[in-house]
Amino acid sequence: MLAAERPRFGYPRLHTLLQRDGFTVNRKRVYRIYREEELQVPRKKRKRVASAPRKALVAPSKPHERWSMDFMSDSLANGRTLRVLTVVDDLTRVSPTMAVAHSITGKRVAQLLDRAAARHGWPRTIVVDNGPEFTSRALDQWAYERGIELHFIEPGKPVQNAYIESFNGRVRDECLNEEWFVTLAQAKQSIESWRIDYNQRRPHTSLGGLTPVEYEQRVASSDEVMNAGAQ
Repeated sequence: MLAAERPRFGYPRLHTLLQRDGFTVNRKRVYRIYREEELQVPRKKRKRVASAPRKALVAPSKPHERWSMDFMSDSLANGRTLRVLTVVDDLTRVSPTMAVAHSITGKRVAQLLDRAAARHGWPRTIVVDNGPEFTSRALDQWAYERGIELHFIEPGKPVQNAYIESFNGRVRDECLNEEWFVTLAQAKQSIESWRIDYNQRRPHTSLGGLTPVEYEQRVASSDEVMNAGAQ
């Protein structure tokens, strides 16, 4: 059952997936069944915090022009801590890479970014916080040699890195909270499988129901048409 495979999906996204799989089904019928089976995603209570002015980021105009990057934490069944590096393209929401290890140095981050850029192209800017891996000499040297700007948000203001914060919420809700990792190898495999599924199959509300890869292809096609018309 699709809802069992994706327990954190609401009925609109389940309806989109059913259509993608070839089922002709009315959206209202999906909603009715969703309610009858009591499949509602439980809402988490949010703490009230004082409102503060937010610094809006201007959206990039091309795929892989600007990436956002962050670290998340989780643990194995034996309690040993995991570090999860998350990276997302701010325009298309494609995740070019994720990495899982007990420890990830700035040098290792640079190596992972090299591999991702070999597939997707070099970003002009990467938005990061002030964590030690991102402020390390190794990553600074890497960015300098490749002509990439590391844009550091203000300390204590994660809202300035809104794209990766939103992506991390999905990683936590749909992957980390749904999996029980026994070994590091299992964690790597599960998280990479989720990343591929997120890029290729998961409908994205802010992309008009397209997956990140589909949206990336649409933007690329539009750019080709515009470039052809300008010649």
